[in-house]
Amino acid sequence: MSAPAPSTPSRRLSSVDAYRGFVMFLMMAEALRLGEVARAHPGSAFWEFLAWHQTHVEWVGCTLHDLIQPSFSFLVGVALPFSIAARLARGQSRAAMTGHAFWRAFVLIALGVFLRSVGRRQTNYTFEDTLSQIGLGYGFLFLLGFRPVRDQWLALVLILVGYWALFALYTPGAGHDPSALDVKPALGHQLPGFAAHWNKNANPAWAFDVWFLNVFPRSSRFTHNGGGYATLSLIPTLGTMILGLIAGGILKQDGDDWNKVGRLSAQGLPLVLLGWGLGALGVCPVVKRIWTPSWALYSGGICLLMTAAWYAVVDCLGFRRWAYPLIVIGANSIAAYCLSHLIEGFITGSIKTHLGPRVFGTLGASYEPLVQGSAVLLALWLVLFWMYRRQLFLKV
Repeated sequence: MSAPAPSTPSRRLSSVDAYRGFVMFLMMAEALRLGEVARAHPGSAFWEFLAWHQTHVEWVGCTLHDLIQPSFSFLVGVALPFSIAARLARGQSRAAMTGHAFWRAFVLIALGVFLRSVGRRQTNYTFEDTLSQIGLGYGFLFLLGFRPVRDQWLALVLILVGYWALFALYTPGAGHDPSALDVKPALGHQLPGFAAHWNKNANPAWAFDVWFLNVFPRSSRFTHNGGGYATLSLIPTLGTMILGLIAGGILKQDGDDWNKVGRLSAQGLPLVLLGWGLGALGVCPVVKRIWTPSWALYSGGICLLMTAAWYAVVDCLGFRRWAYPLIVIGANSIAAYCLSHLIEGFITGSIKTHLGPRVFGTLGASYEPLVQGSAVLLALWLVLFWMYRRQLFLKV
C-alpha cells in the first residue's frame, strides 16, 4: 500500500472515535475505585468481577484494564493513514510532515514525563507512561506510513522476533537479588523453565533502565520499577502501533465496508491465538508490563477484532446515537487523558466545598467511592462535551 495521493480526501470514522472513547472511559473510570467497593462487599461475585477488570494482572495474563494501553497505542496507528492523507490534501510537503511527526513525538514524550512528575519534588524522568511510549516510537511509525503494507508487516516481524531474541539470550549477572527488587514469586513474578527469561526485574529491559534512567538527575539511584515496567517496551509497543497502521490502511481503502470487517477479523483472530499459544507453550509468556512479543500479538489481535466490531456496529450498521457519549471522549482523547490525571482531586474537593464533606456518602460508606467516582466522571465528561460542542480539540 503506497502513500495516498494528494487529492485523496480524509474522513473521520465515528467508530474509531467511539472505540477510542471507550478506551479513555475505562481509564477515566479508575475514579470509581471499584476495588474499594469490592472490599466493602466481601463475597460479592459482581463487585469482585468488576474490580478484577479494573486492575492490572501482576504478571502473566490479561484483564480488560490491561487492554487500555495497547488499544490507545493501536488507535494511534489507525489514525495515521487518515492524517497523512489530510496533510497531503492540504499540500504539505513530506519534509514538513516529517518535521511535525518528530515534533509530535517529542511533545508526547515530554507530556508523559510531565504527568509522571505531578506532585513530585523534581522531574521524574521515567518513560513507561503511555504517552511517552507512543512518542518514542511515533517518528518511526510515521516513516512506515509511507511504505507498502508488505514492508509494514516485515517491520512488525523483525521488531517482535528481535525483541524476543534479546530476552531469550539474556541472563542476569551473578549477585542478582530478586527479593530486593519487588519480585514476589507468589504473585507469579518468577516463571519456570525457558519462560524465566521474562521474569520481573531480571530481564534486559530492566538492565537497560538501571543504566539509562540513572543518566538523568534523580533524588536516589534507580534500581528497579516496582511494577516491572520498562522503557524498552517502546519497541514492541511500536509493533502494536504498526498493527494499528495496517488496520487504518484497510479502513481507509475504497471498497465494501463488510469486506473490511472481514479482513480485520481474519487478521485479528489468528494473532490472538498465536500470542496465546506462544505463552501456553512457554516460548514467550503473555506479559503486558514488559510488552512481550506474545502480548503484542495477543492484545493487537484483540484490538483488530475490537476495531472490526466497532466499525461494523457504528459505521456499517449506522448505530451512532448510542455511541455519542463515547465519541465526545474519543474525539478529544489527549484532553481526556490529561484531565483525568490532573483535575480529579480538584473536582472532588470543589464538590465537597459547595455541597458538604459528606455529599458522597448518601448511599452509605461502602458505596462512597463509587458515588464520588461517578461525580468525577460526569464532571470530566461535561468538560469534554463543552469542548466538543465548541470544536475545541487538544492536538499535539
